[in-house]
Amino acid sequence: MDTKKIQPYIDILNDNNLTALKIKDGDFEISLERQPKVASFVEAAPAATVSQTEPPSVATQNTQSDGTIVTSPIIGTFYAAPSPDKPPFVEVGKAVKKGDVLFIIESMKLMNEIVSEFDGTVTDIMVQNSDAVEFGTPILSIKQ
Repeated sequence: MDTKKIQPYIDILNDNNLTALKIKDGDFEISLERQPKVASFVEAAPAATVSQTEPPSVATQNTQSDGTIVTSPIIGTFYAAPSPDKPPFVEVGKAVKKGDVLFIIESMKLMNEIVSEFDGTVTDIMVQNSDAVEFGTPILSIKQ
């Protein structure tokens, strides 16, 4: 197959940060997949005082946690475990190593495993199982 014919579909996959793309047009059918990117990390700022009369914002959640904040790299649904009958990948106080699966984000019917970029200990989990998350939503904190 001529790669010039499929290059526009590869560009769509990459430009829109998709992990899979399937197109069918008459006799032409193409299915592309790629590995999801790992979570992005943001250094937490020193702890801040939070007013008890209003819910914390994302920025406040980032400043309350001790360690590096792991955020969602995509929009989807957060899952703490590989299936409902299995234990969660991580819990507060658990040591993790670089490459360990931290959680899953389901997006467009695809299960994207998010892995740790460094060794550390989980200090906080900021979302509940099955919560909808946006790009950049703080998920958990890891102290190195």
